[in-house]
Amino acid sequence: MTRTRQLHLNTNALNAGKHPAAWRIQDDPLGIVHIEYYRNIARIAERGTFDALFLADGPALPGTVAEQTWNSLEPSVLLAAIGSAVEHIGLIGTISTTFNDPYNIARRWSTLDHVTHGRAALNFVTTQNPEAAANFGLTTLPDRGERYARAEEFVEVLVKLWDSWEDGALVADRSTGQYADLDRIHAIDHEGQRFSVSGPLNVPRTPQGRPVIVQAGDGGTHIAAKYADAVFSAQTVFEESRKFYRDLKTQAQRHGRRPDQILLLPGLFPIVGSTEKEAFERKALLDSFLGPDEQKAELATKLGLEPDDLELDKPLPYHLLDTERFGASAGFYKSTLALARKENLTVRGILARNPGAHRQIVGTPEQIADDIEKWFLGEAADGFNLNADSFPTGLEPFVDHVVPILRKRGIFRHEYTGTTLRDHLGLDRPENRYAGETGWQNHSANSRYVGI
Repeated sequence: MTRTRQLHLNTNALNAGKHPAAWRIQDDPLGIVHIEYYRNIARIAERGTFDALFLADGPALPGTVAEQTWNSLEPSVLLAAIGSAVEHIGLIGTISTTFNDPYNIARRWSTLDHVTHGRAALNFVTTQNPEAAANFGLTTLPDRGERYARAEEFVEVLVKLWDSWEDGALVADRSTGQYADLDRIHAIDHEGQRFSVSGPLNVPRTPQGRPVIVQAGDGGTHIAAKYADAVFSAQTVFEESRKFYRDLKTQAQRHGRRPDQILLLPGLFPIVGSTEKEAFERKALLDSFLGPDEQKAELATKLGLEPDDLELDKPLPYHLLDTERFGASAGFYKSTLALARKENLTVRGILARNPGAHRQIVGTPEQIADDIEKWFLGEAADGFNLNADSFPTGLEPFVDHVVPILRKRGIFRHEYTGTTLRDHLGLDRPENRYAGETGWQNHSANSRYVGI
């Protein structure tokens, strides 16, 4: 590492909260469609000097909407509105590479980076929900291999489009009448197996050079190693996360990248109480709204099993598990099984420990800070994507009581020292791949635009 490591923290503004019953204890249970609800979350996180607010997303209405909240509002529009209410915190939004085109996404997130003065990041996922396919004219979801192959080319095109404008390409010289320097604007002329994109982008280079690129999930790490600035993963076991951390950094080095320029930020689900008893009472209250049979059925679906295959007070039927049939992300599948095996959990024990894959800690601020410090100093993580049980009451005690401990221990910032998300994350501003190459003005296909 070439810099002193600093812990990174994001808040995952996952609709009402990570717990399925989060909305049942909220003052505003309709907050998922109210902008002030999200702005309040961002203000709390900014008070805690978090790196970013993260928005997950999915392009289909889930089947659980009769009882649970979901990610409803489109991320780029929502983040622009949130960004106008806060000054420092970064803004990360999720898109599916399976159901979008690179040009529109490149333009949308370049715009967001300009609008927020360099605080935008794009989190890309491949979408594993088969119900989403029917919303985009497909009868079936493309298989996993095809989704990841498309994702790799998608991100390649994104980077090319974001680099199609060099710094200084906007001149706006009143005396000469020159507005843009065409030598610093480049066609990308991408011809691949899945995309044909001429370029250039019609949005100039952004304050960060290009938005921060994030990949969610443990699959496709070869793509992350080439392009991602950060990886959000599901890690439940310390030793397994240390191995994943080392492998990710090693793969990045093989692509000529410094290991400190790609960050591993696993999900973490803390439930904070002033005492351990208070924390477990809060968890018990939320859990009381859930039925074990319904939870068991949902877990079975994610593992590719039938509900009758699971017995609450017995371990998972490992002999029935098939990696080709699981109905959730690869990260969820791996992390759930790793935790279950490590701690010899029954099905009931898995349900009590957050069957949404991200590691759950229930305890006092000191206990949670101890755990975070262990994972950070042990190089099992560069930081965490935090999941509050319910917003905002699950986030506030972390900001007000855990963050001060992390600051006192010297591993987390006391104040923002930069203006962009790249500054917060300790990431370099990327060089432009086209700098010094022939500009767009010499591309014959564009003669109708430039008068040649």
